[in-house]
Amino acid sequence: MTKAMKIHIQTLDFTPRQSLLDLVNEKVGKLEKFSDRIIESRVTLRVEKSEKRDNKICEVRVVIPGNDLFVKKQSESFEDAVQRVTETLERQLKDWKEKIRG
Repeated sequence: MTKAMKIHIQTLDFTPRQSLLDLVNEKVGKLEKFSDRIIESRVTLRVEKSEKRDNKICEVRVVIPGNDLFVKKQSESFEDAVQRVTETLERQLKDWKEKIRG
């Protein structure tokens, strides 16, 4: 039996709604199906002090022994940034699995 990947969520300079935390857990949790070697995912959500509307930043580091993956996206909403980060990580995980298969 495999143990579930840990998801650590850190928010800087704002208090997140529970619905945002649930979304992050759901989207990032789905990455686990692409590799059973993922130990944990570290998610950082922050608001950049800026005049622009796309000032919501989501960073995710997926911890895999010997090869962490890291993606950062910026958007007008955290929900969109989380969606874009997890889509990019899915592609990276698929590419990584192909490489280790040879």
